[in-house]
Amino acid sequence: MNPIIFSFKGFELRWYSVILLIAFIVALYIVNREAKRFEISRDFMFNMIFWTIIFGIIGARLYYVLFDWEYFSSNIGEIIKIWNGGLAIHGGVIAGLLTIIVYTKKYNLRTIRYLDFMVVGLILGQAIGRWGNFFNQEAHGFATTLAHLKALHIPNFIINGMQINGVYYEPTFLYESIACLIGFIIICIVRRSKHIKVGTPTALYMVIYGTIRFFIERNRTDALELMGFKVAMIVSAIMFIIGLIMLIMNLKKGMFVDLYNDKNNKDVLRY
Repeated sequence: MNPIIFSFKGFELRWYSVILLIAFIVALYIVNREAKRFEISRDFMFNMIFWTIIFGIIGARLYYVLFDWEYFSSNIGEIIKIWNGGLAIHGGVIAGLLTIIVYTKKYNLRTIRYLDFMVVGLILGQAIGRWGNFFNQEAHGFATTLAHLKALHIPNFIINGMQINGVYYEPTFLYESIACLIGFIIICIVRRSKHIKVGTPTALYMVIYGTIRFFIERNRTDALELMGFKVAMIVSAIMFIIGLIMLIMNLKKGMFVDLYNDKNNKDVLRY
């Protein structure tokens, strides 16, 4: 499979870059649409999302490089080549979270309220972004057989893309993409519930994505490891636990307390 769409005088346009751009645009649209419902300034949201994406990409790359430093320490020039792949989602989430915390605190806003807006676009963006891994032929699972892939009833172009150097691999990118899409639908439905609390969409994201990534990572062959443990599984388990605690705390609140869909909630700054 050719990861390059076209090249011209040294310039290469890669599927990975294009798909990530599409993921960012879709996520931006989803987030802005929800923020508009609460009459939050588009300029404010755009600026916050812009910096979140920038630092999220930097964080995703640094996270990946840090846990594969043995390679990058001898190939320093490869660090900036993100178009070849190597963006760790967990690193992007952590860096993005820190960016949102700093940005919202600067304007004396309640961070969790804005995280609730962001996570829905994030998980959909992740579902789309995984296809960039497909074209780069990375983030796949263990070796398998052609018969097994055909038994999954997936399109032939995916089966062909899973043949790498003559060996077929499990399309774990596809499993994660589909699971994230389902997670997106679940969070969208839940956040329209009448008595849903502020923070519940964020908690759901942490529980859903933590679960997805934990089990997907078990079958990844290119997982980042630390002292023999898969880093993503550890981080995913922590995400799940924190999200579950947040959900339990919200369930203990009164029925009409801290409602997500209360547009008069003073925790949201209006412009």
